[in-house]
Amino acid sequence: MVTALQQVVVPALRGRGFSGSFPHFRRLASDHIDLITFQFDKWGGGFIAEIAKCPLEGVRMPWGKEIAPGKVTAHHVNERLRLGSSSVGSDHWFRFDSGKAYDRVAAEVLSLLDSQAEPWWRAA
Repeated sequence: MVTALQQVVVPALRGRGFSGSFPHFRRLASDHIDLITFQFDKWGGGFIAEIAKCPLEGVRMPWGKEIAPGKVTAHHVNERLRLGSSSVGSDHWFRFDSGKAYDRVAAEVLSLLDSQAEPWWRAA
């Protein structure tokens, strides 16, 4: 599944201006940083793609640690959206253990970049 994401989704992220390496990517916008992080189910067969955004200067963790703009990930931000879910705080897992082809699962992520992620990142 990682290979399919790297072949299908990562080039699309790069084409949209994202930097970073799998599983964490970031893109500078005019007033914030767009973030996407992939996290796999520890038991296998599924993953989430979480998006977030943070200030251009990065984030300060509740205990005071500063996370630099070039190191920040979606996991450092409290308000995150799981691609495919209906709202912040709701759940959605991309499943590939049901026999669905990896490239089809990667294509689902790719379609949600346009229909869900880009509008969410642009929203105030």
